[in-house]
Amino acid sequence: QVQLVESGGGLVQVGGSLRLSCVVTGRDFRRGAMGWFRQAPGREREFVAAHKPSGGASYYADAVKGRFTFSRDNAKNTAYLQMNSLKPEDTAVYYCAAGMGLITSTVRNAAAYDYWGQGTQVTVSS
Repeated sequence: QVQLVESGGGLVQVGGSLRLSCVVTGRDFRRGAMGWFRQAPGREREFVAAHKPSGGASYYADAVKGRFTFSRDNAKNTAYLQMNSLKPEDTAVYYCAAGMGLITSTVRNAAAYDYWGQGTQVTVSS
């Protein structure tokens, strides 16, 4: 059984930083893409960042480019999202996701992912 468990969310002031973690069990972590998405109240889930092991490319939403960084530690079966210079509009529940067979044109599409974590709340106060 595949499980994704996020942690690291919390309350932070504007300009602060947080690092989210996503531990994956039940599948070969080295295979397949990993993604981060977020959902704010009253809004649809939106793409934040993703990484494909083939080629090692990372992808970011324009809203977070230059502030957020995706990384992964294969030895720990863990993906990370380092979030710097946080803004109030970054407030949301953040979800990690895993999927197989994703290509560049689909890594930003939530429907392309097979497995999801339960989410972790990030709140940025002004």
